[in-house]
Amino acid sequence: MSRIVVGHLYPDYLNIYADRGNIAVLERRAAWRGHRLEVRDVSVGDDLVPGEHDLLYIGGGQDREQALIAPDLAAKGEAARAAVDGGAALLAVCGGYQLMGRSYLDGSGERLPGVGLFPLETVAGSRRLIGDVLLECELEPGERRALAGFENHAGRTLLDESGTPLGRVVAGFGNDGESGFEGCRIGNAVGTYLHGPLLPRNPWLADWLLERALSRRGEGDVMLEPLPDELEHEAHEVAARRARERGGRR
Repeated sequence: MSRIVVGHLYPDYLNIYADRGNIAVLERRAAWRGHRLEVRDVSVGDDLVPGEHDLLYIGGGQDREQALIAPDLAAKGEAARAAVDGGAALLAVCGGYQLMGRSYLDGSGERLPGVGLFPLETVAGSRRLIGDVLLECELEPGERRALAGFENHAGRTLLDESGTPLGRVVAGFGNDGESGFEGCRIGNAVGTYLHGPLLPRNPWLADWLLERALSRRGEGDVMLEPLPDELEHEAHEVAARRARERGGRR
């Protein structure tokens, strides 16, 4: 049995829309393959030690919660970037995604410092972007996959030219409601506005993260055996259908 060490960043602050459920999915899908997920909470005042974690996870929160943890997270920025550079996987959702960028100008006009992992800036808009969303992603060359979820954010996130989006918006708003892109991907690190939580409806992404976490542990290039994901695929199709019925950006 292999052990996968997960650093769960600020679980006591960032858990809007049940984003903690993503950890539960990773834990069960790892266990079904004979691996053990060891989740270590990392919150305000705790050290983030590069090389200690195989996977980092940070969920979403409202502006108040983001403002409470942003200075502490920014102080961990060098360690977070070093962890990803060292091969750790990372999933950042909604508010966590915004703070993994360079900065977030919130609705009150306060500029919150970011980690600087993703080459992006976020500014709060006057209207929230809400609803089901469907993306087309290509995390592996030539392998296009659909990602379905729910978005509810006021932030308008703009990627630099050096930034690679997580996916192309098929239906929904995405990063800013205009560019047609959603999220950001740097190596094994993925940031996205999709939550609710994300992974129960997209088991392929959960497995992608687990494979990279196992590879970080020195398991070589890992490809997990498939699971009977009938319920997960049904959940994905329900979310994807709602997004298609919603249509494009509006």
